[in-house]
Amino acid sequence: MSTLFENLGGQAAVDAAVNKFYRRVLADDRVNYFFENVDMYKQSAKQKAFLTMAFGGPHNYTGLDMKVGHAHLVERGLNDSHFDAIVENLGLTLKDMGVADDLISQVAAVAETTREDVLGRS
Repeated sequence: MSTLFENLGGQAAVDAAVNKFYRRVLADDRVNYFFENVDMYKQSAKQKAFLTMAFGGPHNYTGLDMKVGHAHLVERGLNDSHFDAIVENLGLTLKDMGVADDLISQVAAVAETTREDVLGRS
């Protein structure tokens, strides 16, 4: 049985999706201010490693856990509406890339598993 990572197209597809995703996020006024003064090269690299792991690919993620890594954003007001906007941007990015709806639903389900940690409620 193949993993979500494999079904999405592997590392090249995840890397391309993250790059397009952050272009979309940085253009979204609902959430782009959370990325002010963020090194987007490093951010993209961390996101690629995290999503690769989360989708069942190689485990090379060495970043902070979700709760610790997002605590400073929760202090700045990060909430469910922001989380929803990020998931929406991820889904729209994948849709633009021609990813099938069932795979986008699986990606959204994976993202949803991080909501409580990201928002510091776990």
